[in-house]
Amino acid sequence: MTEGPRPRPTLRDIATALGLSVNTVSRALGDKDSVSASTRAAVQAEAARIGYVPNTLARSLVLGSAMTLGLVITNPSNPFYAQLISSIELRVRAQGYSLLLLVTDESVENEQRATEALRRSAVDGAVVVPVQAEWDHWRRVRDSGIPLVFVNRDVPELDCDMVGVDYERGSYEATSHLIAGGARRLLLLEEDLPITTTADRITGFRRAMADAGLAVPDDSVRTVPTRRYDSLALPWQPEEAYRFAQSLELPDAIVTGNDYFALGLLRLLAERGLDVPGDVAITGYGDHPYAAYLQTPLTTVRLPAAEVGSTAVDLLMQRLKASGAERPRKTLIRPELVIRASAPIARPSQPTAESGSPPEEPAMHRL
Repeated sequence: MTEGPRPRPTLRDIATALGLSVNTVSRALGDKDSVSASTRAAVQAEAARIGYVPNTLARSLVLGSAMTLGLVITNPSNPFYAQLISSIELRVRAQGYSLLLLVTDESVENEQRATEALRRSAVDGAVVVPVQAEWDHWRRVRDSGIPLVFVNRDVPELDCDMVGVDYERGSYEATSHLIAGGARRLLLLEEDLPITTTADRITGFRRAMADAGLAVPDDSVRTVPTRRYDSLALPWQPEEAYRFAQSLELPDAIVTGNDYFALGLLRLLAERGLDVPGDVAITGYGDHPYAAYLQTPLTTVRLPAAEVGSTAVDLLMQRLKASGAERPRKTLIRPELVIRASAPIARPSQPTAESGSPPEEPAMHRL
């Protein structure tokens, strides 16, 4: 006869085996100081022997906390967000919390469903990459008592904590580096997605051009139609920039909003027999793993994904522990320009990105 599943081990099983009270066992497993080291060791050993797993739901009822944080992400296929998820999960686990991951695929409808899931699950707080199309559903989450930390994109209407990358500065430094290397006719290829990260990179490009005294015609910023119109959460494709650039009059240098666009451009230039950076210099954005291993290694902007994730969790934990009404913090973390062979080194007679005028600092904390 086949045996059925064994009953789930309980605190009472451990207490009976050791001749202790259930309360003592509970305190021993909770590392309370009132339990001796020998009793704690015996309880932990017996719990391991019988395969006892704490009932997190019961614990949350006792503590008044789900010990769970939410993470709402738009696009986990994006390498930046993949690193962000890993960083947040490690930080959350170190704090003794579990993580509830919800993916919106850049859809407002999916995001609205995610907010309902957060409220039903009674998470203690949430780290959120918002779609940025609507925000009333996030207002309802905040007003229900769940603290929010927005990541990478802000929702200024809600005045919540926010941690992100200084995308404007990264674009400014990449553009300034190309100008310092002798480029005078520059083009920015960006993704056609109405989010603040794209707008910030465009602002950084225009500011660097203006600071160098160069004209910034309207057609110096071009947006690439992509498959993300079918699903905004799809990853970028090198093919999209490759096809788009075939009809362009090539300038001295091209700044791209992501490394995938730069990869498509490198193929097009190679097919035309053009030298990089001699004929056309190129910079990317993201510093994805392949960037350093191309035939012409890519100058690009490295994003501090792990630092953004850990900073967001730390800020959320501070918010959970805070007793006062501290004002929300806006934190931008500076990216790093990684100089490789696809962009020329600055000419001695030209100003370098470091010596040029940096963009004005907005009124927010920067790391």
